[in-house]
Amino acid sequence: DLFGSVEPLLPSLREDGVAVWVLGAGPYPAGVVALQELLDAASEELEPEDVWEPEDMNATCLYIFTSGPTGLPKAARVSHLKSVMCLSFYELVGASSRDVVYLALPLYHMAGSL
Repeated sequence: DLFGSVEPLLPSLREDGVAVWVLGAGPYPAGVVALQELLDAASEELEPEDVWEPEDMNATCLYIFTSGPTGLPKAARVSHLKSVMCLSFYELVGASSRDVVYLALPLYHMAGSL
């Protein structure tokens, strides 16, 4: 839904080496990665653990871009271990896919997005 807002910026994003990934029906301009096509083509079979298991649980798993006191965006590093710990919360409290979770934190806040 937001691609129309990003589309005019594509040339400058490409110059800066920024990849744009989109989930949804295309068509999209060259250089935009259409994730739905990749998901549809992906195998249902799991890869062996040595392909996806991190060597170091303290290594960076993802970055969450957040704004702090200055209001400028910055990347917050999240390790594999922190991701697993956050996701384990739902198991700890017995949550299931039938539950509804109301989130008061912004999604760019790590505690809100994980």
